[in-house]
This record gives sequence, C-alpha cells and structure tokens, in this order.
Amino acid sequence: MLAFKLGSPPPPLLLPSLTQAKKCGRFGVFAGKCKTGAGRAGSDGGFPPFLPKEVEKIKDPFARSLAQRIERLPVKVGFSESCIMSSCVKPLIQSETNPVVLLHCFDSSCLEWRCTYPLLEEAGLEVWAIDVLGWGFSDLERLPPCDAASKRHHLYQLWNSYIKRPMILVGPSLGAAVAIDFAVNYPEAVEKLVLINASVYAEGTGALARLPRSVAYAGVYLLKSIPLRLYANILAFNGISLATSLDWTNVGRLHCLLPWWEDATINFMSSGGYNVIAQINQLKQKSLLICGECDQIVNYKQVVRLHCELQDAIMRLIPDCGHLPHVDKPSSVAKLIAEFSQGDCH
Repeated sequence: MLAFKLGSPPPPLLLPSLTQAKKCGRFGVFAGKCKTGAGRAGSDGGFPPFLPKEVEKIKDPFARSLAQRIERLPVKVGFSESCIMSSCVKPLIQSETNPVVLLHCFDSSCLEWRCTYPLLEEAGLEVWAIDVLGWGFSDLERLPPCDAASKRHHLYQLWNSYIKRPMILVGPSLGAAVAIDFAVNYPEAVEKLVLINASVYAEGTGALARLPRSVAYAGVYLLKSIPLRLYANILAFNGISLATSLDWTNVGRLHCLLPWWEDATINFMSSGGYNVIAQINQLKQKSLLICGECDQIVNYKQVVRLHCELQDAIMRLIPDCGHLPHVDKPSSVAKLIAEFSQGDCH
C-alpha cells in the first residue's frame, strides 16, 4: 500500500475510548485564552477559523479541546517570498527546564498529541506541538517545497524565531526520522531526543518518487480515504467500536481536507522522502527510545537495532501497547518524557 511504502502507515489520529481519555488529564489544562483573529487559536470554546469545518463533527473532547488551541505563527523561510503561517499548539507556561517539542507521524498533525499533551503540561513542562511542513494545518496556499530539506529548514526557522532554547525533540514513527535529520543538522537546537516506535530504516519513498503524476494523485486520494483510515485504526488497536473508530477517522483525516494537502503530499513523495540511515551514528544527543510491545507496524528488532547504533541511548518498552503509545498509553509516555527531560529515566 502507498502509505506503507512511504515508510509509515497513514497514522490515524487515534483516540482512546472515553474511559481511557479520562486518564489523560483534566480539562482545566486547556483553559488558556487567546485573542481571536487570523492565525490565532479559537476562544470561548470556538475553533480557529482556518480549520476545516468538519472539525465540528468530532466528538472526542480531548481532540476538540486541543483543536481549539491550534494557532498559526508566521515563519520566514528562505525558499518562500512570504512567511508561512505555520500551525502549532503553544505552551501555556515557560518552565526552567528546556522545552519539549512534539512532532507527529507521517501525514498527521499536532492533534495526535491530544491525550499526552495535557499530561505533560500538568507535569510542569513547557510543551510545543508543531505541525511538520506539508502536513497539519499550516497555510500552504502558496505551496512551498515540502521535501525533507525544506521541512528541516522550516522547523529550524520556527525554533529560531519562537523557541530559541535547546529542546527535547520528540518524534513518533516517521517523525523519528524527521527528528534525527533535524538533530544532526542543527545540534545546537536539540538537547535530547525521544523516539517513539521509530520508523527510520526506510530508504525514502523509493519507486514512488518516479510514479506518473496521475498515478501518484490516485494513490494520495486513497491515502485520505475513509476505508484506509479505518483499516489503520484496526491495525493499531483491538476491540474498538465502529462509532469510536469513525470518530477517530474524522480526526485522523481532518488535515487532509485542506485544499493544498494533495499537492503537498505529492511534492514530498516525489522528492524521495526521508532516508536517515547514514545519519543515525552521527547523533550525539542522549536519546530515549520508547517501544510499544504490540506494535504491528515497526518491528521490535528495528528498535533494538537503533538502540545499538545510537551513541547514547536508553530504551523503554511499554507493555500491551501498539504503534502509537502516546495515544494508547498516554500516562506512560508522559511519565517517561517528563522524567527524561528532567534528567531521570530509571
């Protein structure tokens, strides 16, 4: 399937059941208020105007709450004449420790962190959730290049403009490749790495980069289809109801409804994607590898291989957990990240 060949499946923004969601934190952590306006987060319970109108159909309270906090920040990049209005969730607090910056999986958005994000804030951490260029909810009407180098440069410019301190950079699945590529090229910006079920041994998009455009667009259309997103939910979780799975699907494909999503995805696919195999042994930052015991997508042997190849890494296994621990077991992931960021992960 197209998504698997890209190095990671179309990551559904999977929601735990409401029973699980209650473990993710209190609603009070979302109480920050922002002024309304272009590029700003919603206030008074409203959604930002730039989100697709289908956001109103989402039922999960944690996805709705985090969506209300998404805003767009202007980021100046060298490959575009104008600033890119870049989507993210900004922290409510500034902590003494370096900030935690959350990336997301392939073809996903910051909503992926809806359950773990409030727990990290409750732990007193300064937390950013950032949409990687080409995915998420940034304004790409004037389509910029969305290849790996452009994604890296965009993330650096956002960091240099707004964060400005070494960060604990967190990357799940293909987001781990994004994090490794960034940390090797901008070591001054990254204090530590957290790699979750890291998909880092794919050699880019391979033959997909050479597909005729008509075939590529057909594949991308399939990538955002409801049946494929439902299948991805089934692959990642067991025992979920159809109603819950459909709601998860609505969250997972929300960013795909923006008018430039197909073009941005094709741009990334035709560029060759991520190939970070040669960069792994160049990493000098201390790294935490989080692995789901029941991951059906990234083989456990790959995580062990990564642990062996990194210069300074520890590995933690989360029992009874699939490909997205930050959705499946948010309390465990938040605890590991908080301890690691504060210098203790025994």
